[in-house]
Amino acid sequence: MQFSDLPLGELDPQRVAILEPHHLLGRLAVPPRAVLCFFYDVVARRGADPSSGWRSLATRDLENGPRTFWEVGEGDDAVLVLNPGTGAPTAVTLLEMVIAAGATTVLAVGGAGALVDEMALGNVVIPSSAVRDEGTSFHYLEAARSIELDGAVVDQLDRFLESRGVPHAVAPVWTTDGLFRETPDRVARRRAEGCLLVDMECSALAAVAAFRGVRFGQLLYAGDSLAAAEWDHRGWNRADSVRDSLLDLAIDAVRGLA
Repeated sequence: MQFSDLPLGELDPQRVAILEPHHLLGRLAVPPRAVLCFFYDVVARRGADPSSGWRSLATRDLENGPRTFWEVGEGDDAVLVLNPGTGAPTAVTLLEMVIAAGATTVLAVGGAGALVDEMALGNVVIPSSAVRDEGTSFHYLEAARSIELDGAVVDQLDRFLESRGVPHAVAPVWTTDGLFRETPDRVARRRAEGCLLVDMECSALAAVAAFRGVRFGQLLYAGDSLAAAEWDHRGWNRADSVRDSLLDLAIDAVRGLA
């Protein structure tokens, strides 16, 4: 059986679907620059802090809970910040809504699993490409093993982090839906392809951005580790200083993306 014989291989070129983002979004206009922040705790804390200067533009009640659209800064410096949930289908739903509301440049920021020993907790990676081991991206682009991220955005992010003195790598990542199917053999194969991290959304978000014609890039930090025979949590979701700092960097970086 060929991949094209499977439902996932039936790419439909029609641009308009029966269910469109505006059906869930309603009337909402957002700044042209947006940050999708996967750190739910950081977004919730800052949104609840009156001194943060974050302003709620709207809240949409989705099946997996409410999502608040936050505006940070004013005028030309205004940036939308939104927690898109976890996993490619959920994150893509929120990205589609953000684009429908007016965002044209989007930067995602999150954590990912380290695939090599050299990726210590908190190390930053700019994905240059992503292995498409998830299903969502195949509804947007022709089937391919991987997707290249916007090279101009990658270069700008690289220069931005250099200017801030932030050590980082530019490298491929592995995006998978199978959180509990990251077996030693699969990790070894992805490592052989040059992937430094494994996440659950990058390739799908990049595919949507390409399909919709918006600029997209991502910043990831190395969290837990799958580099050894046994999983190492490494307290990745309690690295508060890393998560706060990376969100601040993302907000500043997206303002500079032309």
